[in-house]
Amino acid sequence: MSRPGTLFCVNSAQSMLDLAEDVLGMTVPIRLRTWDGSEAGPADAPVLVIRRRRALRHILWQPGELGVARAYVQGDLDVEGDLADGLRAIWEAVRQARSVDPDAGRPRIRARQALRGAALAVRLGAIGRRPPAPASESNLTGELHSKERDRAAISHHYDLSNAFYELILDPQMAYSSGFHVTPEMSLEEAQTAKLDLICRKLDLQPGMRMVDIGCGWGSLTLHAAQHYGVHVTGVTLSSEQRDFVLKRAAERGVADQVNISLRHFRDLSESGVRDGEIDAIASIEMGEHVGDAEYEVFTSAIHRYLRPGGRVLIQQMSRSNGAKGDRPGGGPFIETYIAPDMHMKPLAKTIGLIAQPGLEIRDVQAMREHYPQTVAGWARNLEDHWSTAVGLVGEENARVWRLYLAGGSLAFEENRMGVDQILAVKPSPAGVSGMPSSPAAWLV
Repeated sequence: MSRPGTLFCVNSAQSMLDLAEDVLGMTVPIRLRTWDGSEAGPADAPVLVIRRRRALRHILWQPGELGVARAYVQGDLDVEGDLADGLRAIWEAVRQARSVDPDAGRPRIRARQALRGAALAVRLGAIGRRPPAPASESNLTGELHSKERDRAAISHHYDLSNAFYELILDPQMAYSSGFHVTPEMSLEEAQTAKLDLICRKLDLQPGMRMVDIGCGWGSLTLHAAQHYGVHVTGVTLSSEQRDFVLKRAAERGVADQVNISLRHFRDLSESGVRDGEIDAIASIEMGEHVGDAEYEVFTSAIHRYLRPGGRVLIQQMSRSNGAKGDRPGGGPFIETYIAPDMHMKPLAKTIGLIAQPGLEIRDVQAMREHYPQTVAGWARNLEDHWSTAVGLVGEENARVWRLYLAGGSLAFEENRMGVDQILAVKPSPAGVSGMPSSPAAWLV
């Protein structure tokens, strides 16, 4: 007897695996379990669970990464066990397929396969209306990288809930890669090490004037003010972040050293930032959000704000040189759910753009291997506080984050994405930089 919703009995799991393997030309290294209880695939492989037929409709209407992500965040599709292991197995299958056929990343579906797929979809009861997109997707309007759209993009991600981010991040609320001097370091220790590394590279001294572009919840702004005695103007487009930093500055007794500017970096003159007067500028994983066409404006503004001899440190994510040029934001999932309008560049291009207005590059430190360690700490915090996280932001948003952390960590692990600290200086007209010839002192 056929199961409800199917035209006749079919082993749905085996049929779907057979079709996937036919398209890829290789065995898919996962075990599949479907809503009707059928299973197929290697017994020791990660288990992909399709809980509802709606998952198939998501994938049929939006083939590829975005359709799978929509099914996952709505709970129609899941991975049993470690999500990162499941994603790793899928990526390995794609890599193996590409090694045989360079076009396998975008499989060429032949007529016979298309007919088989259509017949299988009918048998599984997967044909139907396009499912509504999850509510957690971004829906930005307006001109790309206009001030209003940039503000909306930041709000979509960062105004989720301060309480939610306090569950995930370390006590300093650093939302960027830590610096794991040793593998045994805790998340908090690695973030403190990163903040101190930045402050040493910038050679911060009491009384200096510093600008923190994209200050987030103020981890660097507050650390520099409290431990290095500098006066910091933090820049953010998130009102929740501004209020959070100002509250913490008062609690730590540095309110007179911290000014938080709720405006675009292009409007810093309205916060009292004068050209040629700033001693140090930091931008920690914010440059990816500036945009490609606007990046020259960003680096020119930094050059203009700095005094001669002033330093800038930019910690920024990059994409590998082999990455597809049409996905500079990291792929459909990241661009739709996490960081709309993000634009990552290969490291070499970023360095060229920083140097273009007259900044001298003095040091580049790769930190790619540090990011998976940092993300592992965030992921543990999420799982340890899962019920609380769901209560704060809803299960859909919590699942977005679970997928984001697993997929993002894997991208750095496999060198599809990187992150680097780039230190530069604005030389005097005579070429004097005031920089040491060796960076050894920064790493103590």
